[in-house]
Amino acid sequence: MREAFPRGRFVWHELLTSEPDMAVQFYAKVMGWKVEAWNNDPSYRLWISGKAPVGGLMRLPEEAKRAGARPHWMPYVAVPDVEETVRHAQSLGARLTVPPKDVPPGRFATLADPQGATFSIFRPARSDDMGTDAPARGTFSWHELAAGDWRTAWEFYRALFGWEESEAADMGPAGMYFMFKRAGTKAAMGGIYTKPSDMPGSPHWLCYVSVAEAGGAAAVTKKAGGVVVTGPMDVPGGGRIAMCVDPHGAAFAVHAPAAPKRGRPRSAGKAKPKPRAKAAGKRGKKRPASRKRPARRPRGRRR
Repeated sequence: MREAFPRGRFVWHELLTSEPDMAVQFYAKVMGWKVEAWNNDPSYRLWISGKAPVGGLMRLPEEAKRAGARPHWMPYVAVPDVEETVRHAQSLGARLTVPPKDVPPGRFATLADPQGATFSIFRPARSDDMGTDAPARGTFSWHELAAGDWRTAWEFYRALFGWEESEAADMGPAGMYFMFKRAGTKAAMGGIYTKPSDMPGSPHWLCYVSVAEAGGAAAVTKKAGGVVVTGPMDVPGGGRIAMCVDPHGAAFAVHAPAAPKRGRPRSAGKAKPKPRAKAAGKRGKKRPASRKRPARRPRGRRR
């Protein structure tokens, strides 16, 4: 029987940056997002796509900067018990960077996996704060890990979140691109590959936003002061992607699903394109640091 709690779902995405006000202008142009101040802490703002929150925005804390953190997007994964998940992660070799803390929407903690990639875990206080497995345009719909070794990284996340194998693609010289899904679901939600030796930075997660047209989003990124490091390019399974860096160094990516074929409606279970690892060596993505915040409602937190 499928569990009611969506363990392993990506439920929130938070941008920690040195220039929050400029980030508002940049992402408004590229993604069309708006922002709203969070009621519990006006210094924390919510990214709004349409009428729904899709993530959060806050200034990168000084202590994090001193520790070497740079602007980055932080993904949050839903778990039924934060403390138990922290203990399990540590037993698997992870390092705790932000201890479990309560925020009005729930409870969270931030971890670095055994190879150094950072992510946060979150237990929403309300059942309607747990997102969906069918993300809409303007929301985050793919998550890609550049790992030190994809096989050992996969074993860690499989054990921690119960993720399941979706499919894998041999990209030749670029290596294996392994795709995963949440337990009990059909569609892949992300991929893992071994980071090429010439890719700057340490292992890290890259978050993709669904857009209408990847080429258009890439062009706007350049005009708004960002950098397009890879693409736009076609990907296996249909669609196009582009990997980018915003003006202050936070890496992100966009993808546009392939248009459905005439006379043959596309299956909902195959709506997501599958970014390929072939481009990984050309990216130059920034490394995530640690931080917190998730779910579909106001989230704000202090370090």
